Amino acid sequence: MEHSNDIEKRLTDLEIKASFNEDLLDQLNLVIVRQQQQLDSLIRELTQLRQQAPEAEAGRFSRAVDELPPHY
Repeated sequence: MEHSNDIEKRLTDLEIKASFNEDLLDQLNLVIVRQQQQLDSLIRELTQLRQQAPEAEAGRFSRAVDELPPHY
């Protein structure tokens, strides 16, 4: 009897651990999904900034003469 109680307790402990591991895995999956969404958003933002950069630089260089320091 003691042997079967020991096996039953070990089985119960394993079921509890499996349940906690499943919950942890679900939480980690949610974190990964959220991080991927953040990465996608940052990539879109970076792409937009790169597209705007040449326009801003072109305008800045054309007005460089207007922005010369006063000592020239």
